[in-house]
Amino acid sequence: MTEHATTATAGPRLEITRIFDAPREAVWAAWTEPEQVASWSGPRGFEITSNQADLRPGGAWRMCMRSAEWGELWQHGVFRQVDRPELLVFTTAWEEPDGTPEHEMLVTIRFADLGGKTEMTFQQSSFRSEQSRDSHIDGWTQCLDKLGEHLAAAGEAP
Repeated sequence: MTEHATTATAGPRLEITRIFDAPREAVWAAWTEPEQVASWSGPRGFEITSNQADLRPGGAWRMCMRSAEWGELWQHGVFRQVDRPELLVFTTAWEEPDGTPEHEMLVTIRFADLGGKTEMTFQQSSFRSEQSRDSHIDGWTQCLDKLGEHLAAAGEAP
């Protein structure tokens, strides 16, 4: 079971805070190891079919999500800051079918050790509009629900 709060701030920024019943290192690994990311990332009904990451400042990442309804959706970005196990900052942009990137956004994730539990604060900014920000709330909520399930299945959460 995780505790959580979602805040859509005035302006185009989204913040979600979750407390996971798992150690900070386990939550960090779930965010940074491509095979773990592939098991929980994406809203329900999506499958990660490709996921590569060069986890270092300046390193690139790229992922493909697929669903029966939407087909393949590619996204990519660059890691800006990697401070294990406390802070992860990266850019993210969806790709058009021809590979051209759409609008780039910034994701900042903070991991706080709560003595065997982890408070994760997720922020996504640089949305083009509040409507665009709001359209991401449900997807991220589903992803983070799946992350909690992943940690529990891995034996990292009761």
